[in-house]
Amino acid sequence: MLVKTKAIVLHSIKLGESKTIVDMLTERQGRVSFVCRIASSGKAKIKKQFFQPLTLLELEYDSRPGRTLRHIGDIRILTPFRTLPFDAFKLSIALFLAEFLYYSTREEQENEPLFAYVENSILWLDGAERAYANFHLVFMMRLSRFIGFFPNLDDYRPGDYFDLREGFFSVQPPLHTDFLQPAESATLRQFMRMNYETMRFFRLSRDERNRCAEVVMTYYRLHIPGFPELKSFQVVKELFV
Repeated sequence: MLVKTKAIVLHSIKLGESKTIVDMLTERQGRVSFVCRIASSGKAKIKKQFFQPLTLLELEYDSRPGRTLRHIGDIRILTPFRTLPFDAFKLSIALFLAEFLYYSTREEQENEPLFAYVENSILWLDGAERAYANFHLVFMMRLSRFIGFFPNLDDYRPGDYFDLREGFFSVQPPLHTDFLQPAESATLRQFMRMNYETMRFFRLSRDERNRCAEVVMTYYRLHIPGFPELKSFQVVKELFV
């Protein structure tokens, strides 16, 4: 079956001298892995620059049952970036979110709302001129809505604990250790209501922002088997003041 779809690059790794394995999130089939031959010629159809993290592509490939690696037939950049590859802060965020998506969407099949959310978020970051220090927090928090474990925020009462395993607030602390104390639970609830337009009103220190990111990643780690410590987070932790 010939599939034509939009795709977002998440991860690539060289295989020998001229081949690259690329993992992408596609609109039509969710997560798909490709093996690509990249020639050194400037006239080659498939170019190395197509596979930078979070690049938005349109491609065509043959999807045959039983194949774990697909071959790309046709490919082009869907939306060229204006700032993301050239701004050190944005590029660091993009590398982090590409790694985050690589692990958080490993089992995703076709999920058009998820794809649209990721695509629109990337374009928002590329177009942002300022006030995007909290972008990765909002992105991670809201992504959980599309992959099935967005927290229940409706039952919150001041003084509640937040159970990270179950994703809800409770009057009493749970019998395990994966929960937030009332002060952080209140902060989390407030943060979960942020969006890209309102996040500029939440002024956080670097330490507060990093703590929030660590809580969100712990939440993902509890809900997605094999979700690891993200290496790129060490760079993001040093961004902004």
